Amino acid sequence: MDLALTEDEIRFQDEVREFLATAVTEKAKEAGRLTAGVVSDFEGSMDWYRALAEKGWSTPAWPEAHGGTGWTPIQRYIFESECQRASVPRLFAMGVRMVGPVIIKYGTKEQQDYYLPKIRSGEHIWCQGYSEPGSGSDLASLQCRAERDGDDYVINGTKIWTTGAHHANMMFCLVRTSREGKPQQGISFIVFPMDLPGITVEPILTMSGDHEVNQVFFDDVRVPVANRMGEENDGWTVAKYLLEFERGGTAYSPGLHGMLAKLKKIAGEERAGDGGPLLADDAFRNRLADIETQVTALEFFEKQTMSALTAGQNPGASSSVMKLRGSECLQATAELTVQAIGYYANPYEPEARTPFSNAIPVGPDHSVGVMAKHLNSRAATIYAGASEIQRNIMAKLVLGL
Repeated sequence: MDLALTEDEIRFQDEVREFLATAVTEKAKEAGRLTAGVVSDFEGSMDWYRALAEKGWSTPAWPEAHGGTGWTPIQRYIFESECQRASVPRLFAMGVRMVGPVIIKYGTKEQQDYYLPKIRSGEHIWCQGYSEPGSGSDLASLQCRAERDGDDYVINGTKIWTTGAHHANMMFCLVRTSREGKPQQGISFIVFPMDLPGITVEPILTMSGDHEVNQVFFDDVRVPVANRMGEENDGWTVAKYLLEFERGGTAYSPGLHGMLAKLKKIAGEERAGDGGPLLADDAFRNRLADIETQVTALEFFEKQTMSALTAGQNPGASSSVMKLRGSECLQATAELTVQAIGYYANPYEPEARTPFSNAIPVGPDHSVGVMAKHLNSRAATIYAGASEIQRNIMAKLVLGL
């Protein structure tokens, strides 16, 4: 594995930096600065998405035949790293990262021609209908049913923890179309607009005070059979393919390095018990060094995986490894950042995290959103497959247990 950038990759890095210096709007910068959850302020995020779409960079991992950039895995990593340095907002990217690859692999020509351009442009904003009350990581137990009625499915049931459903105009959804055979059988993968009659979206406020997730109810919602991806009752196969992108489709280390850089800046300004800089405190430095070592190890693992992908190799269970370690490092970094700001973590001030609100924070600017980030990160080892699920996958595919 060669970690040194080639001359072409250095030129690409310069191109990305030049683009970021001119394309990121003030609205997008503010959304990126104040991001505390899994997504950013919607309007700021969409400002950034539209800039990417205009540049032709909104779907970097897609095949060129479907509008992708043709970038190598290393180029995608460079792009993500530079975006973190520029503090761009996190995107509502379920269309790009999740359902887009599914449509490319399982969609008909007609489905590809209809949906993919709308994902690239940002016209379609997608949410994911997977989890249900009592059926989170155990997707095989889902109960939301779709009964065939002529050329339609009639959907009844509910989905929960649906990120961005209050902004999305499209959903990709797992529904039960048969109760015969094993639980994994009888599941189908369908897509549909969110404005269909019978769909109700109810907000769920997280303990960080954010409205990111929702519960979605379906009451006799009619969806054309033509909206199904893949064969009827074969949605489990499609779902597993999508989860590879949800759990390992994006490198974690660029974002974690960004969090560590912010943590070091905070620790250079905050005071330790002896009155000196917190960054000079031995106990704090030891904890910081431990986390940074773990993040660096994750970075090398991600680059090793990219090198294998570039060489046409199968990375195996790497997506589970990256998801597991990435989420754990995220929680550790967020927790240490809370400790670094001390009592400034206590105030509840959501207005200060609203872009351009003019709200004056109780503490220094660097304290805004730190506690919200920590609280939001508690879900990182649950969503996209709980850590216990990832360890089971690794035990089976890596250790052969």
